[in-house]
Amino acid sequence: MADQLSLLLDSATRFPLPNGLSFSYGTSGFRSDGSVLGSTVHRAGIVAALRSLKTGSTVGLVITASHNPVCDNGVKIADPDGSMMDQSWEPFANALANAPDPNSLAQLVLQFAKDEEIPLGGGQSAEVLLARDTRPTGETLLEAAKQGISSIIGTVAIDMGILTTPELHWMVRCWNNGTKATESDYFAQLSNSFRSLMELALNDNLNLDTVEKKLIVDGANGVGGFKLEEIKKNITGLEIDVRNTGKEGEGLLNEGCGADFVQKEKFAPCGFGLSDLGIRCASLDGDADRLVFFRLIPNSNNKIELVDGDKILSLFAIFIQEQLRLLEELPARLGVVQTAYANGAATDYIKNLGLEVIFTPTGVKYLHEKALEYDIGLYFEANGHGTILFSKEFLSQLDSVNRELSSKLPGSKKQKAASRLVAVTQLINQAVGDALSGLLLVEAILHNKGWSFQKWCDLYQDLPSRQLKVKVADRTAIVTADAETRVVKPAALQELIDIETAKYTHGRCFVRPSGTEDVVRIYAEAATQDSADSLANSVAQHVNQILGSDIKT
Repeated sequence: MADQLSLLLDSATRFPLPNGLSFSYGTSGFRSDGSVLGSTVHRAGIVAALRSLKTGSTVGLVITASHNPVCDNGVKIADPDGSMMDQSWEPFANALANAPDPNSLAQLVLQFAKDEEIPLGGGQSAEVLLARDTRPTGETLLEAAKQGISSIIGTVAIDMGILTTPELHWMVRCWNNGTKATESDYFAQLSNSFRSLMELALNDNLNLDTVEKKLIVDGANGVGGFKLEEIKKNITGLEIDVRNTGKEGEGLLNEGCGADFVQKEKFAPCGFGLSDLGIRCASLDGDADRLVFFRLIPNSNNKIELVDGDKILSLFAIFIQEQLRLLEELPARLGVVQTAYANGAATDYIKNLGLEVIFTPTGVKYLHEKALEYDIGLYFEANGHGTILFSKEFLSQLDSVNRELSSKLPGSKKQKAASRLVAVTQLINQAVGDALSGLLLVEAILHNKGWSFQKWCDLYQDLPSRQLKVKVADRTAIVTADAETRVVKPAALQELIDIETAKYTHGRCFVRPSGTEDVVRIYAEAATQDSADSLANSVAQHVNQILGSDIKT
């Protein structure tokens, strides 16, 4: 134990905590300006090493700030199944990131290892897979992570290179499942399963003339753009034009481009213009874990018609439900998981399909955890982050049914439905939301259904909405329940929200405290934009009067 203590102290001395700063691990891991994250990433490396020792499996660590500006960076940890690090470890990660000096850090590690019965001293080996995106601070922070990992005796850091965040999560999952886990394996799985789904569409005698063959993709000048350039080399039946790939002269990461910009601003990203009218377009975010689709509106100064995560979720739900209806020998509990930010029109549409919809608090970790409770769990946030999860039991049953139908009823509707579901399970990234796999699945489903972009857009019309932020002295003064849709403290506030909401047709409004800053977030929707704006502003005034605050748009 003396050797372990000495190694920790020596390593921590090289990465002192910046003066006056504190760090908090959330859904997005740790994030801040990349220039001040050295100590944080080093300590995250220690957390990852301990997590690997605790689980007896390989874990992952990725350095990225996703859709944030290029000057920012961050770090998050992937658990052995490829999902986000278990939430129960977040308090320790926070304590370690903010330990004031090497001695305090070492004592935290040793005490935590004792409490969690984590074997230290090299008696048990551990592995951490590392990756980063294209940010200029990434290389330096990767070295900090390596030093943090190597400060735990017996732990090995394996650098997987520059990857999208979902790629790293996928690799961790495959690594622990004993299946092929290189980037070329990832590319092959996506292109092969996409090809299978496209071939099933061709065999179904659909009118595919209504499906546009061209897709233009905004890569946010991040890692996803040039990865898609590699994948498209093995894609047939779809012409993909990738822009904003991060090449010299194309622009900065996430600046005026990317899924976050497109979804929030409802404007086309840089590099798109009049020549793209009528063509289906998609946008990835900086680390390719968010995806939205759009089409430019004529004579509108680059305004767009947006297809966000809610409508992607609806498309996936329709397709899977259709295949299951053809397979009565394959019973499955299909569930759709959303947050309160899902547009009410989307929720109503999915419920009208006869599907079970359940809400969780805001955050991918909550959505993912709830989706695991179903045979098939679908979740998406409006921002375009989401995926489909299949239980091990369902996958086993699907495999058996598909084998039997392929033997007894080859080419039948049932057999094709089973084959489609098998391809979906291979194409979608079940570890985490993945813009690249999601993009290919959307395209394959549109082709299987013979749908134009317009038909997809017309599934339902979003209710107009408005979001506001109200700065408060203490965000913890707001306490919510029912997946953040109801305020329980202060008691009078929910009564006032109900009174305001009742004034508007299709009115809905909720408030919730931010997870990272002293801000209360307000979401309102109604039948018209003026009504949604009015409802949001009225509720913001009540929050201001009760808590004493400053309203921001």
